[in-house]
Amino acid sequence: PLACLWLTGDSRAWSPASGGPSRRPWPVPYKRFSFRPEPDPFCQAKYTFCPTGSPIPVMKNDDVIEVFRLQTPVWEFKYGDLLGHFKIMHDAIGFRNTLTGKNYTMEWYELFQLGNCTFPHLRPEMDAPFWCNQGAACFFEGIDDIHWKENGTLVLIATISGNTFNKMAKWVKQDNETGIYYETWTVQASPGKGAETWFESFDCSKFVLRTYEKLAELGTEFKKIETNYTRIFLYSGEPSYLGNETSIFGPTGNKTLALALRRFYYPFKPHLSTKEFLLNLLQIFDSVIIHRQFYLFYNFEYWFLPMKYPFVKITYEEIPLPNRHKTFTGL
Repeated sequence: PLACLWLTGDSRAWSPASGGPSRRPWPVPYKRFSFRPEPDPFCQAKYTFCPTGSPIPVMKNDDVIEVFRLQTPVWEFKYGDLLGHFKIMHDAIGFRNTLTGKNYTMEWYELFQLGNCTFPHLRPEMDAPFWCNQGAACFFEGIDDIHWKENGTLVLIATISGNTFNKMAKWVKQDNETGIYYETWTVQASPGKGAETWFESFDCSKFVLRTYEKLAELGTEFKKIETNYTRIFLYSGEPSYLGNETSIFGPTGNKTLALALRRFYYPFKPHLSTKEFLLNLLQIFDSVIIHRQFYLFYNFEYWFLPMKYPFVKITYEEIPLPNRHKTFTGL
């Protein structure tokens, strides 16, 4: 990944037993960190993260850089447009220096694939679930036109100066150094408009949206085109804070809760036979749909979600490109 740091932040959670603070922190803010730990050797990716990554180049201030919206079905390289039919899309940003002719791709995704970021491993030698959930930015030279165009999108959305690109690059490094964990789920009270959001996702599309917003802040004027993004929702009543790894699984932890968490995550384990997968699918259905229970791991803390209909939903929602910030004075 790009330069890596980890920032300590305050925990704004509470104990349901004590009632917690008078104002509940919804949505729970995603924590930033001050350094990125070395991934544990146990965490292995089937497909290498950012195999051809390279440093972000420094552009000349008066270079003219075209900015492209890139989108393709998740795992398009393996399954073609299959996941595109379900609107499960991956987002990235492309750049083209019109003076040098060089193209670049920038994206943010999981170091160890989506499954490892969404659910933990249950290792027999460890009491607590073990997470391989880092995500990071990847930058490399070139744009694979076929990859993005064949089943997805490659469209020009803006033109910026080399000076703006360099300022954006500085921000990207800082964003990547402090936002180090992938989060799959957006958790809301209901699908209705204006429904309470409990937790926000932190994924590839959120990185793209943050980057667009930074470019708008730097004075970029975006084209007026429709832009849609995949979001994966869980729907629940108000979540309850359960604790962190130490308070639940430590020497003085809650053994009953620890067992409940391990039992919940067990059916999600990878590398199953067809028979095991079908049996585990029934367990997941029983837990999430029948008993309406889900345990969320967010900011190194565990939360209980009292699930509500329709429980889980994948949407493909329009989020407009941002407007140029009128207070910008650096043009």
